[in-house]
Amino acid sequence: MCLALPALVVELIDADTAVVDMGGVRKRISIALVPEARVGGYVIVHVGHAIGLLDEDEALASLALFAELAQSQMSAP
Repeated sequence: MCLALPALVVELIDADTAVVDMGGVRKRISIALVPEARVGGYVIVHVGHAIGLLDEDEALASLALFAELAQSQMSAP
C-alpha cells in the first residue's frame, strides 16, 4: 500500500526542489514532476516527491481526516 500526504509549500529552493510543511515538520522534496508548485500552495507528496497539486479546500479536508484518524487511534483501548 502506498500513501501520499498533502503538504504546504513554504519555500522554493530551485526549479526542482522545495521545502514543504507536513503537520509542523519541514521537509525538502523534489518538485520536478510538479514544476507549477508555488509557495503557499499544496502538493501531494509520496516518498519525497510532489506528484500533484491540491487545492486548499481538498488539502485541508484530507488533513482533517488524518487528524481525526490519529485522534481515534489515541482513544482506542
